[in-house]
Amino acid sequence: MMNIKRANFGGGCFWCTEAIFTALNGVQSVTSGYMGGQTEKPTYQAVCAGKTGYAEIIQLSYDADVVSFQELLLVFFKTHDPTTLNQQGADKGTQYRSVVFYEDEGQRKNVEEMIDQLNAKKVFSKPIVTEISAVDKFYKAEDHHQNYFINNRSQGYCMAVIEPKLQKFAANFRDKIKPELL
Repeated sequence: MMNIKRANFGGGCFWCTEAIFTALNGVQSVTSGYMGGQTEKPTYQAVCAGKTGYAEIIQLSYDADVVSFQELLLVFFKTHDPTTLNQQGADKGTQYRSVVFYEDEGQRKNVEEMIDQLNAKKVFSKPIVTEISAVDKFYKAEDHHQNYFINNRSQGYCMAVIEPKLQKFAANFRDKIKPELL
């Protein structure tokens, strides 16, 4: 029997974050969507305009007996830049902020501890600015945003941005990738 739990990460464009976590051993499902805003039923166009308060996030379910929340956090922090406020690469705006929406106090504590450890070890040249917020209503993104990398590998953004992130992920976390993807 699996020990299924949920996590919510925003690391910039959800296409990139989804591609990474889909490949992670123990992750059962990854859904791209929006969280942390003020309007009902946000759309991609409204979120991209930067006026809704929503962040592009992924909501994932994982088997905690295979991959721990701490391991998920390490992958999250090491596969995006958590030191830039409201920006990932060329993507700028609050919708691209680095954020963890915690499900419970245990997750909140784990996020705070991970940030403290990474800052203490000076893993990044600047302090981590990742937002830590309680889980909020999740809105699933439109269907064409789901499995975006898998369905659009030859698209320019996928080749120029997502593919290098996946290569970095594979180089740093080879032992965590689903065996069927190696």
